Amino acid sequence: MLDSYQAPALILTALLLPAFGYLYLRFRDTRTLLWFLGFLFAMVRMVLHYKIEPWNVLEETHPWLAAASQMSILISSAVFLGSLSPLSFRIGRIKVLYVVPYTIPLVVYSALYYGIFHGVSPERPLPMVFPALGALSFVVACFWGAAKGSIPAWLGVPACFVLGGVGVWVCLAARANWPLVYVECANHLLTGFLLVFVFRRFTPGVVLSVMGFSAWSLSILRILPSISLDPMLDANVMRIVVMAKVVAAVGMILLVLEDELAMNKASQERERMARRELEAYTNLILSRRRVEDFDRQAAEICETVVAHSRFAQAALLLENGGRFRLAGAAGLDTLMASALGDLAGRIPMEGFLVPGSAPTAVEHSQTLRLDLTPWLSPGDELKRLRFTSVLAVPMTGRSAIEGAMLLAGRRPGLGNPSGLFQDRLSANDLLPIEMLTARLQATRSQTIMLEKLIDSEKFAGLGQLAGNVTEQLNDPVTVILGYASLLEMMPVLDPEDRRGVEAILTEARRMKSTLESLSRVSKPHSDLLTAVNVTELLADMEDLHRAEFLHRSIEFQLKISPALPRVLCHAQQLRQAVLHCLQFAIEAVDGPNSVSGAGADETRTIRLEASSEGNLVQIRVAHSGPGFLHPDRAFDPFAPSQAAGDTAGLGLSLCASILRNHKGRALAVNLEPRGAAILLELRAA
Repeated sequence: MLDSYQAPALILTALLLPAFGYLYLRFRDTRTLLWFLGFLFAMVRMVLHYKIEPWNVLEETHPWLAAASQMSILISSAVFLGSLSPLSFRIGRIKVLYVVPYTIPLVVYSALYYGIFHGVSPERPLPMVFPALGALSFVVACFWGAAKGSIPAWLGVPACFVLGGVGVWVCLAARANWPLVYVECANHLLTGFLLVFVFRRFTPGVVLSVMGFSAWSLSILRILPSISLDPMLDANVMRIVVMAKVVAAVGMILLVLEDELAMNKASQERERMARRELEAYTNLILSRRRVEDFDRQAAEICETVVAHSRFAQAALLLENGGRFRLAGAAGLDTLMASALGDLAGRIPMEGFLVPGSAPTAVEHSQTLRLDLTPWLSPGDELKRLRFTSVLAVPMTGRSAIEGAMLLAGRRPGLGNPSGLFQDRLSANDLLPIEMLTARLQATRSQTIMLEKLIDSEKFAGLGQLAGNVTEQLNDPVTVILGYASLLEMMPVLDPEDRRGVEAILTEARRMKSTLESLSRVSKPHSDLLTAVNVTELLADMEDLHRAEFLHRSIEFQLKISPALPRVLCHAQQLRQAVLHCLQFAIEAVDGPNSVSGAGADETRTIRLEASSEGNLVQIRVAHSGPGFLHPDRAFDPFAPSQAAGDTAGLGLSLCASILRNHKGRALAVNLEPRGAAILLELRAA
């Protein structure tokens, strides 16, 4: 009887086929492409196989079309199976999917039986070719089932043997074409089983797909005489098989859409987690007073990383005294942390985590995959605990690596609804930690710089004090030495008076020597002058004090003229001079008299400007606070600088001394209608 009732199924399959093509172009998913190819070959089978008036290609006059029809459905069923179990093996450097050697013997079987022998079993011994081809596919199927991947070997291998045993019975009990039909049905049945095992969810897409492939495998029932000899039962079975293809196609389209919806939901959840992670890192209050206080926060930092990232273990290595040390850790037991601390001391500073020294963890990421093996000692606990490889986020300083955040114990991520894809680490997972590490490096560098500046200011203040003391005591000591020398030359002195005069001379000369030593120490060194980039120096000062200005609610403005020439000076001393001016400006706008004579809501402003005119470079530190009471005496440490009687102290006095030692000058001016400015003038290099 003609299969005209199958025309709607063919039309529906043809209409659903472009949907798979669109889904592949939309998502670029390999599995969706394989499903598209599977239904494409299935539709070829429908066109070539079904008897739709007046189309009837499976007559004896079209043997190769019959072969193409059978090959199409075998390839289709194998593609569906391979899409859910994409396991492979290697031949040298070539990666071969198991589905390829599994399908080739079946295709050869179809070409020989239908194309060459025209659907008639050949005489002996040629019929032995078909069992041999079937045996090849069976062996590949056993290796496929035993391979580690989609399903456990204890389940895959028995399934292959059970289905293979049934296949042997089909070969012995039926014609040579029925084994091909059996393999097709077995592939569809296994596809339905894999759908349940792999997706593991109860959704319309899974239910329809499993129902479709299970019903699609019922065509093997036609081997039974009770069905094949009954035209009505045979037609009903074929109707079920034909409609099953449409149901399977609809189910798989729903599967793709369900996966996409799940991935979108997971993507939104990942974004929320990333925001929470960034918020947690931002809320970390990092100490900026001393480096030791900053380093003590390492354990808290690591605990925050473990609590909010995809990593269950974190450790922070920091440079201290020319070597690395373990500053803090979280998620590590005491024994592992102790062993890691010992290993940190063996890591050399030179070449550690420099670009190219280790492979990157993921593409477009700064995180490196670090192998700890080169620094393990014999019998190291880390080797026994299998803690020999970590991810490392370097803390890159200006000239070397100053530390690293070590990560291990990766937790499973989101966004894998079907469970088929490898749970890979992405650059987005590492970005918040990399941003945190960059912040740690910047804060620690600023803290070190601030400590150096404070120490320099202390020593400079002591030098200024020593210079002032030397200057004040030098004249009295000279007078004492002079009069004592005159007394010593008098002939009328008795021996006791002469011993007193000699004692005065001895102690005065010793005091003179001490004052000369203090004078040499208090003088700034005049060697090793360098051409200093004023633009970079002022930018560093802005970075250093930006947080303090924000904390004090002071508006800070930096304006540097383009193409500013360099100045020949000591960079550290010039930095000290600018720092003294900034500190004075902060005290001026933040002091109790900062709003006198102006509205309380007036903006407190500090401006740091640099410009050049001719051979002079001028640095200007202006503020909106009260002006100088006596601008010409602003650099006198003991003269009142403001109307309330406040003095500028040693800061501005030292600033003027630094400028004089560099053949420059410091000026103080009042601004109209309010404010004041300090001008530092230096000659260009």
